[in-house]
Amino acid sequence: MPEMPPKWVMEKYAKLWVKFKDKPFNSVQAKKIMGDLKNPSIFYSELKKHGWLTIQLDPKDSRKSIYTLKNPQKTIEEIGQNTKD
Repeated sequence: MPEMPPKWVMEKYAKLWVKFKDKPFNSVQAKKIMGDLKNPSIFYSELKKHGWLTIQLDPKDSRKSIYTLKNPQKTIEEIGQNTKD
């Protein structure tokens, strides 16, 4: 079930969403948008843990990953459906 990630994660997510939407991208492409993160693996882990990102192995090089962002509108709707009043 998706949850809201920390604010710093959402700020980086927003930058990536503007550029890639729901199209796959790799860490090199993301770095061009986000700049240097101290630990990008924490960022990707947080997004995945909170249900905002899927990660797959690169079919050409299994040492690398391919990332795909989940649509924010659909994810927020899922969060809303899973909250109790």
